[in-house]
Amino acid sequence: MSHNTFGHLFRVTTWGESHGPALGCVVDGCPPGIRFTLKDIQDELDRRRPGQSRFVTQRREPDEVRVLSGVLPEEDGATMVTTGTPISMLIENVDQRSKDYGDIARQYRPGHADYTYDVKYGLRDHRGGGRSSARETAARVAAGAIARKVVPGMVVRGALVAIGEKDIDRANWDWDFVGDAENPFFTPDRASVPIFAEYLDGIRKAGSSVGALIEIVAEGVPAGLGAPIYAKLDQDIASNLMSINAVKGVEIGNGFEAARITGERNADEMRMGNDGKPIFLSNHAGGILGGISTGQPVIARFAVKPTSSILTPRRSIDRSGSNVDVMTKGRHDPCVGIRAVPIGEAMVACAIADHYLRHRGQSGR
Repeated sequence: MSHNTFGHLFRVTTWGESHGPALGCVVDGCPPGIRFTLKDIQDELDRRRPGQSRFVTQRREPDEVRVLSGVLPEEDGATMVTTGTPISMLIENVDQRSKDYGDIARQYRPGHADYTYDVKYGLRDHRGGGRSSARETAARVAAGAIARKVVPGMVVRGALVAIGEKDIDRANWDWDFVGDAENPFFTPDRASVPIFAEYLDGIRKAGSSVGALIEIVAEGVPAGLGAPIYAKLDQDIASNLMSINAVKGVEIGNGFEAARITGERNADEMRMGNDGKPIFLSNHAGGILGGISTGQPVIARFAVKPTSSILTPRRSIDRSGSNVDVMTKGRHDPCVGIRAVPIGEAMVACAIADHYLRHRGQSGR
């Protein structure tokens, strides 16, 4: 299986399967002299980690990361500094239950990658989906923690803005609440928690699943990143987000809403500020024009489909071509989009870090 690497200068290769002994990543192209702690990476992994509420899979994985190469320890014993060589990170799997998947070893789960993997490679890993499992994304989050350190002053944050047919009230947006211990949904709207909870409890008890919409905001992104035509910043952000398991749609800024409004409303008007720098009066473009960052916050949203592994029987076929009804046992997220928030943040951070290094190499500025 090829194509396990993304990025150009800041390159990330992930490896490992859902039910293998471990998974991890190699980050190549990270500049020397970037300082971080193991806690910086672990904190991000803990946000993605399963089993933290009844609304996500109950698989119990500590997701403890080990940094194997590419760094030197500093005198304080906690800080590491990158050497410019490949950074290899490893995360062990400790709570696999492969037997839960025995009944579907020869069956194709509707909506899952089972059939397409089999038809392409002539085999598939039925134990949790192998490489097609969302378990693979833990390595991306580890890489994203490094990427956040590459661009000086950049802050990347994400929030869940809809679950199924339930939307947040944007008037209640509170970034501080997204990381609150009483918030199992990464929602920025405190009032949405009981609404989401009741809705998802019904979905979960019915043996079903539902999708979600995630919004990522990157602030402190310098103007000038990206390039026209085939190296657009929004192009690579969209590609990174679409590579996340179960993502079926991406939009930048106004996105699809831009098709429903006039040019007068959509254009981001400008005025000169007192400091001699331009001021944008809106940000419908999501911080990117012509594939190049404007200096405004970069805003991207992505849609996550419902989890395909559900208890409700669905019609399908098996490897021999027989008709079957598939019911997936095991531990699965009733809404996999909840844990997609830190994954989306990581993929946006990696895309921007890559373009930052490309810009620095091309312009010297």
